[in-house]
Amino acid sequence: MSDKNIDDLKRQASENTLALNPVIGLRSKDILSSARMILTQTLRQPLHSARHSAQLGLELGRVLLGRSSLAPEPEDKRFTDPTWSKNPLYRRYLQTYLAWRKELHEWVEHSNLAADDISRGHFVVNLLTEAMSPSNNLSNPAALKRFFETGGQSLLDGLSHLAKDLVENGGMPSQVNMDAFEVGKSLATTEGAVVFRNDMLELIQYRPVTEQVHGRPLLVVPPQINKFYVFDLSPEKSLARFCLRNGIQTFIISWRNPTKAQREWGLSSYIEALKEAIDVILAITGSDDINMLGACSGGITTAALLGHYAARGENKVNALTLMVSVLDTQLDTQISLFVNEETLEAAKRRSYQAGVLEGADLAKVFAWMRPNDLIWNYWVNNYLLGNEPPIFDILYWNNDTTRLPAAFHGDLIELFKTNPLIRPNALEVCGTPIDLKQVTCDLFCLAGTNDHITPWQSCYRSARLFGGKCEFVLSNSGHIQSILNPPGNPKARYMTDGELGDDPLQWQENATKHTDSWWLYWQKWLAERSGELKKTPTKLGNKAYPAAEASPGTYVHER
Repeated sequence: MSDKNIDDLKRQASENTLALNPVIGLRSKDILSSARMILTQTLRQPLHSARHSAQLGLELGRVLLGRSSLAPEPEDKRFTDPTWSKNPLYRRYLQTYLAWRKELHEWVEHSNLAADDISRGHFVVNLLTEAMSPSNNLSNPAALKRFFETGGQSLLDGLSHLAKDLVENGGMPSQVNMDAFEVGKSLATTEGAVVFRNDMLELIQYRPVTEQVHGRPLLVVPPQINKFYVFDLSPEKSLARFCLRNGIQTFIISWRNPTKAQREWGLSSYIEALKEAIDVILAITGSDDINMLGACSGGITTAALLGHYAARGENKVNALTLMVSVLDTQLDTQISLFVNEETLEAAKRRSYQAGVLEGADLAKVFAWMRPNDLIWNYWVNNYLLGNEPPIFDILYWNNDTTRLPAAFHGDLIELFKTNPLIRPNALEVCGTPIDLKQVTCDLFCLAGTNDHITPWQSCYRSARLFGGKCEFVLSNSGHIQSILNPPGNPKARYMTDGELGDDPLQWQENATKHTDSWWLYWQKWLAERSGELKKTPTKLGNKAYPAAEASPGTYVHER
């Protein structure tokens, strides 16, 4: 496989990593129901169906005569092989497919269906037509070339990969070679130690690398659906190392991977565990308070914690950074297409019966939300071309999934259903009502323009829920690349503007554009809120909380 194709797979992987949004799930019965709705509508609108059939027939006539102008979108990487455009048979084959797909979508768009049903119809048609793409079978010119170049070995290798995935990956194409990395050896290698452990988390303190450190430490709270080491992926892509190089005393939470025995862990349980960890950090560093960083669902948890502290009048958090976190759950995405009271309750029942929501199952649901990027790309690479799955650290991390306990999953569904964080005192955690307007510490909120998982406009609305001064930063990247954004990337861009008005698009239009990574901008913002410099401690932990296992600890290895 060419380096360009491998880079494309890596780019798509970076933009489509698993996160918390699809907590609802996508049921096969909902897909089938939408398919039946479309078939029924063809009978209810015979003239409409006949008109589009005639249009398809006319277009196919132009295809046959070589007069069709249909071509794939420029960004569609499936048909970049010149054979698709230069070979007359392949060009007609591709144009036939494009005409069929176009007319199906046109039929749905101009039908008498309700607006929501039209959206569901497009989704179902997209699933069907992407599965039937000419690039997904052995007539793919790249697959044929590979077959002859290898004397048929590529086909044998592809069948071997398929058999392995049927046994080990539930029939889904593997996105990464999971034997290529080892956590603690090739990933998550920054020096540190576990200084505290409870049933839900390990607290990792990283060893400072500067002669002086800021007095106020930073605690990083990762999402519960992913392992923590996205913040310490590799030496060149480690936010932990970046913080250490800038004199920040850095602590990171490593969540335990729950089993059905922990089915009763809910949002309040995670907040209580975080409160313990914060008290440990204060005891170790001697600081009166800390700065915090929360990402995705870790941001939801952290925001609720700060609301709890505000309700109790406790000032243990000086400043908060939220990364790609949505607190206002009014999401206008494909995820909400099949959401109603029945699907929400069914999702809760399934997780309560199992005790946990499996991360692997959630990953499969998410893959079918974006099948071209997360299924058919790997189908072609692994099976038709006979290549090994890519070796890519972000993909390894993304496939190293965790589980969600049933109670926490239920809490997240309730957040999705009732959107309580936008209303004062509508959510209660740890016995206190939450009003985010009472959280008056400084806030740094990051979002990504290409983020399909936590759309930046939703992150923008969420940033305006707090009572403190907010710095909103918009990166020109997707979900995970918004976090993994080390300095030096010539393509990196971000926007800033201190005023958060009602309209996010107006903010974007007026924002100041910057080159390079937002990490540098955030580092300056954080340093101003991290206290005076002092001599670096000589050891990790203290007498009450001595350093134990070396980072990345033990919980990260639990499967």
